[in-house]
Amino acid sequence: MKTKKKDFNPDCFNLAAIDIGSNAARLLIKSVTRQDDGTLLFQKQQFVRVPLRLGMDVFHDGKISDERAEQFIRMIKAFRQLMIIYKVVAYRACATSALRDAENGEKIIKHIQKEVGVKIEIISGDEEAETIYNTHIEKLLLMSASNTEEKKSYLYVDVGGGSTEVSFISEGQLKASHSFNIGTLRMLSGLVSLENLNAMCDEIVALMQEHNECAIIGSGGNINKLFRLVPKKQKLKDRITLPQLEKLYGQLASITVEERMREFDLRADRADVIVPAAQIFINIAKAIGATDIIVPTIGLADGIINNLAQAQTEDLS
Repeated sequence: MKTKKKDFNPDCFNLAAIDIGSNAARLLIKSVTRQDDGTLLFQKQQFVRVPLRLGMDVFHDGKISDERAEQFIRMIKAFRQLMIIYKVVAYRACATSALRDAENGEKIIKHIQKEVGVKIEIISGDEEAETIYNTHIEKLLLMSASNTEEKKSYLYVDVGGGSTEVSFISEGQLKASHSFNIGTLRMLSGLVSLENLNAMCDEIVALMQEHNECAIIGSGGNINKLFRLVPKKQKLKDRITLPQLEKLYGQLASITVEERMREFDLRADRADVIVPAAQIFINIAKAIGATDIIVPTIGLADGIINNLAQAQTEDLS
């Protein structure tokens, strides 16, 4: 999927990211426009989420079933057609925890590249954490801060179906990042104990190098949905407080998946994983003494596109 140089406009072009997670896969297409001052403006053109749930197979059986592999191939074919329609000049497709663990993961992505023409990379947990960090949302938070109390240290926390990625940023510098094999589908499969959760929190505290003033930036579909479930009269502009999160957790955990779907208007593939996701965020927040979680709606796909844009502009310079 390459654009001829004569057809490429370096001042306005489209990029795409494919994020193949354990619970869902996403296609994000953004336009990139070069401003007069040289900065880049990103605007979302298309976003598609497919509840593929590769982790349901992998975390139980160690491999992706033939039926789900066929769904996987059909999904990538559809993503490719959308990238053609939007005249995407560059893309990157990244697979995370489920495909890292699947014994037939490499075989499937090789088949997809041969049949569909889309290259998929299985990235490490640490690269996943660093790519999410590359959204640099903390810089925008500091630029928009209207008071001197805005914290300058941040902990990015991305909770997925198969893993949780964290990155610690202080004074604008990435100090540490790490990936933990603790995710919502793994928890639903009984593969994560309370001891595992506590050990993760202890390691996160150690990563932070004794920085006491730290805000959490949460990413992933579950924290976004939890933020939207806060009643409007109680909702803050860009964050969910720990008491609000704990209250929602109690309400959701006390009822069945079917009741969550009905009472909170949740999809089936969200209604089951939202409870363990809330538990992970609550445990981490308590461990580092955070009182709330900033929810800016960012994720791996955004980081991929930021990296692609940087590469495109470097090629032109």
